Amino acid sequence: MVERSQPDRPLKVGLMFPDTEREMGGGSARWADLLVMAETAEACGFDSICVSDHLIFRFEEKAPQGVWECWSLLSALAAVTERVEIGPLVSCTGFRNPAVLAKIAETVDEISDGRLILGLGAGWHEPEYEAFGYPFDHRVGRFSEAIRIIAGLLRDGHVDFDGTYYQVRDCELRPRGPRASGLPIMIGTTGDRMLRLTAELADLWNAWGLNTRDEVVRAQSRVDAACQTVGRDPATLGRTCTVLIDLPGSRGRPRETPPYVTGDAETLAEILRGHAQEGMSHVQVKLDPNTVIGVEEFGRVLEILDRP
Repeated sequence: MVERSQPDRPLKVGLMFPDTEREMGGGSARWADLLVMAETAEACGFDSICVSDHLIFRFEEKAPQGVWECWSLLSALAAVTERVEIGPLVSCTGFRNPAVLAKIAETVDEISDGRLILGLGAGWHEPEYEAFGYPFDHRVGRFSEAIRIIAGLLRDGHVDFDGTYYQVRDCELRPRGPRASGLPIMIGTTGDRMLRLTAELADLWNAWGLNTRDEVVRAQSRVDAACQTVGRDPATLGRTCTVLIDLPGSRGRPRETPPYVTGDAETLAEILRGHAQEGMSHVQVKLDPNTVIGVEEFGRVLEILDRP
């Protein structure tokens, strides 16, 4: 398998893709656009590429936003990239049967030759559940059962489970991909019950929009407390987060609200170094403009981070 990260970089840096309408510099990306962005991201030295797992966004007083299907994109990205890690940020367990989701993830990991990070979450946007016919109730309870099925299949290859929401009988994950002992599982959350499940079952934790060092410190303290509650050494749980960055030529973000991180390349590199010093092993940047030009512009930040 290929080398996954830059040797002198203090933390991995991933790119959040514009997979949603009006998120590519005000425009909507087609697959041809995302393919060029993936090629550019690899060439510029990004460590990973992430896509969201949503079906549609509907907010009051805003136009709806459609989203390309997550795992279809990841399968394509697995085939056309060579070095970067890939993954959903994060995949909603309420949208797919958990045993089938484990099989999907194993297959994409095979296509990528072991480059998938399986980000998982319970979901949050009720209108898309209603639109596509999924139940919105007991999301954490449903997630708790789903993650046990998914983790069991990916790590052990076999699960029997009889829960309130999901049942699997003598379920096997066959054939196995390049990592028979299991690919990394990341849970995205800041909720107390979900943090406990993260401490119990995940390899990595993720939080959205930790833009400042102080935000990282505050969030980390809650993750540490969750680990201590379940008797886990906090140092054994990897820490990741997204950072929202506005570059010159930013066009505005359809959904997120400020403040965003701004500054020249040296300033942005120093901010990410601060995240690394506070224990972050991987950040996923969501750029504005989230275009090929934006990716190339941010490549200067990566060059600075790679300096010994």
